[in-house]
Amino acid sequence: MLLLSALFGTKSVYLRLMKIFRYGAKGSEKAGVILNEKRYDVSVGNFQYNRDFFADVSNLERLQTYVIENSDKLKEIADDERIGTPLEAPSKILCVGLNFDDHVKETKLEQASEPIVFMKSVSAFNGPFDGITLPKSSVKSDWETELAIVIGKKASYVTEEEALDHVFGYVLHNDVTEREFQIERGGTWDKGKGCDTFAPIGPFIATKDEIKDVDHLRIWLKLNGELMQDGNTSDFIYRIPKLISYLSQFMSLLPGDIISTGSPAGSGMGKSPQRFLQDGDIIEYGIDGLGSAKQVISAYKTA
Repeated sequence: MLLLSALFGTKSVYLRLMKIFRYGAKGSEKAGVILNEKRYDVSVGNFQYNRDFFADVSNLERLQTYVIENSDKLKEIADDERIGTPLEAPSKILCVGLNFDDHVKETKLEQASEPIVFMKSVSAFNGPFDGITLPKSSVKSDWETELAIVIGKKASYVTEEEALDHVFGYVLHNDVTEREFQIERGGTWDKGKGCDTFAPIGPFIATKDEIKDVDHLRIWLKLNGELMQDGNTSDFIYRIPKLISYLSQFMSLLPGDIISTGSPAGSGMGKSPQRFLQDGDIIEYGIDGLGSAKQVISAYKTA
């Protein structure tokens, strides 16, 4: 794991490369970094976590240099600041369905011979603590905690051996899903996946060097304090190099694009009796090394 040495006052500390986040009012978020579990602003250095930033690894090197050279000047972010999505809206949010065998069994859906792929609308993109609004006619909205990949340099027709060279980092995602829209209304899954607020991302992106073993990370979710999901990425059916290579055969994966890798068992659809999200519910969820998020569920209200 790559390390940087920096001097904060008289105390030498080591910075792992690197956790990035954004904070501030929605639509006006500023760039930040997390160092030793504390959050600092780096927007003064003109950093923006957008497609251009992720496309070129030299931007990460520039950020690291900025942090070292300004270690005694970095502004710490107050705990009550809003934490937004850790990157600007991507060109696309790709998702892989039924990538855990236990989830396949609980949903009673059929595992295909190739990865199941769908997309979430960019309008579903949402901060990690911003809350989830149920669609107007929703009766079966559900949760799915997932590890997501953030693409670095563009990937097109890459091999599995090349795939990880195109990963910038990893991020926490909840693939919130309206099951009636997804399964009972015909057509593609996208209708149940892309509702407004249904893609909460964050709280931060960890660069791939931050995660020692992406194939052995605990994934969990609690509904109103009760543990619902408790899985591990060791149970992936299709692993990350396979997914990146596979998807790149059909479309270019652009810098900042998100690929969500599937959810373990424990969704509301798989419970007996089934349980779905209701107005006032609270979900908390997380993944080892990628932090945790919390969402309050709200019923749809006419503007």
